[in-house]
Amino acid sequence: MKQFFGRSQRGNLAEAARGLSNPEFIMLISNTNQFEQHVAELEKLFPKVPSIGCIGMGYDTRVTEEGVSIIAHTDGVEAVTNVLEQVSVMPVKYIQRIEQDMHKIKASGDNTICIDFCSGNDACVLTTAYSMLKKKNISLVGGTGDAGKVSANGKVYNDAAAYALVKNKNGRVRAYKENIYRPMNMNKLIASETDRSNYLVGKLNGRPAKQVYQEVLNIQESDITEQTFKNPLGKLSGKDVCIVSIKAVEGGALTCYRQVNDSDVLILLELQDYRRVVEGTIQKIHQDFQRISAVFSVNCLFRYLLFSQNNEMNNYLDAMGRLGSHAGLVGYGEHYNSQFVNQSMTCVVFE
Repeated sequence: MKQFFGRSQRGNLAEAARGLSNPEFIMLISNTNQFEQHVAELEKLFPKVPSIGCIGMGYDTRVTEEGVSIIAHTDGVEAVTNVLEQVSVMPVKYIQRIEQDMHKIKASGDNTICIDFCSGNDACVLTTAYSMLKKKNISLVGGTGDAGKVSANGKVYNDAAAYALVKNKNGRVRAYKENIYRPMNMNKLIASETDRSNYLVGKLNGRPAKQVYQEVLNIQESDITEQTFKNPLGKLSGKDVCIVSIKAVEGGALTCYRQVNDSDVLILLELQDYRRVVEGTIQKIHQDFQRISAVFSVNCLFRYLLFSQNNEMNNYLDAMGRLGSHAGLVGYGEHYNSQFVNQSMTCVVFE
């Protein structure tokens, strides 16, 4: 298979698609003002080609902050695209679509990946989708788009998750997750007085969450939202840790970018030497694959901001580019199988 990346900083879709021929699957990454227009134009340019889209920033060797990006797969891919609707209320209502689509392309865990773009309620969506995908050992990689909109096959949806089952007809696929944080200590913080609908954590170990976070790090309240770049919260999930970014302070509570429930066990995380972590991920992928056709990744907006503030974003993209054809999405949350995480990178590698 081959991966195509095209961009237009001006938001000209035809310019972004220049040089693309006979695509077998397309991902559209657009901006808020032109999303609907780009979805319609893409369908006219490539009618009936399976596609999904969202609002965000695309990248290959550099980031397209405005305008439009196209990522397409050609020469050896079979894909089927669809949506789970009403994701804020009942995504399970549409779960049979995934089962039917897996059957349609004879999907298997060795050669098929599910890529999704979601408009919200990600944790519930992923639990729902992965309950079906895991029956075939199919991994999932994806992210959250902006403005509560996604697209599939030329149609824009609100309150939905657009997904693609992508089958590599010439080799394997494998999903990866990268975490550049480690436990600062293993002191457990038990969440309480949470509000799932507003992603709010009221208390940690029975005390106001804001106060606990400030005291542990010895910082002022005004520093909290910046400090999350260095010290996010982590939710323990078996032997794994899911990163929880802090969004804002609400009285004595903390509003986050993903749900935390009463009695969830949290710990405080600290930033590692992320250059070393990235190099470790690249080495792991090289160990797993002698031949790489393409890499599609999703990077958190907070990672993009962290790398950019340290003038490292282009270096990071150059490093990932050593794997081969690398392209992806800067999203507002990352998906890895059934996990909804923050401040992470997830990716799929095609042999």
